[in-house]
Amino acid sequence: MARVAYRDADVDLMARMMRAEAEGEGNQGMLYVGNVIVNRLVANCIDFKDLRTIEQVIFQVQGGNYSFEAVQKGNVFYQRARESERRLARQNLRFWRNHPAKFALWYFNPSGDCPQTWYNQPFTGQFKQHCFYEPAAGTCDSVYRG
Repeated sequence: MARVAYRDADVDLMARMMRAEAEGEGNQGMLYVGNVIVNRLVANCIDFKDLRTIEQVIFQVQGGNYSFEAVQKGNVFYQRARESERRLARQNLRFWRNHPAKFALWYFNPSGDCPQTWYNQPFTGQFKQHCFYEPAAGTCDSVYRG
């Protein structure tokens, strides 16, 4: 059973985002970005309330900017999805979750070391250039289900 309901168009959209955000970090890095996308959809808390589709997650605007920088600045995001990234997106949508992004709702690529908190959310780990953060205890229990 899939973690979330999805359509073929969602697979393509998610694959494009995973590639745009983490192609330089290989399949593992792209899977971690996929974890964050799916986690935001199932979370329904904090900054991610009332998101019901992959499209809503990808194109969410917060503070006047898209949540994913690649939507705004990424030429790669606007290229066609490749089958290799589609396969990774399907893995995330169906079942794949792993540390440090297993429960993460945020990630970013800092210019230096990963801070221990980011917007008061605890650091869960780093993969190559990306730092991952999950919700503070008691603020978003739904992300730990499913």
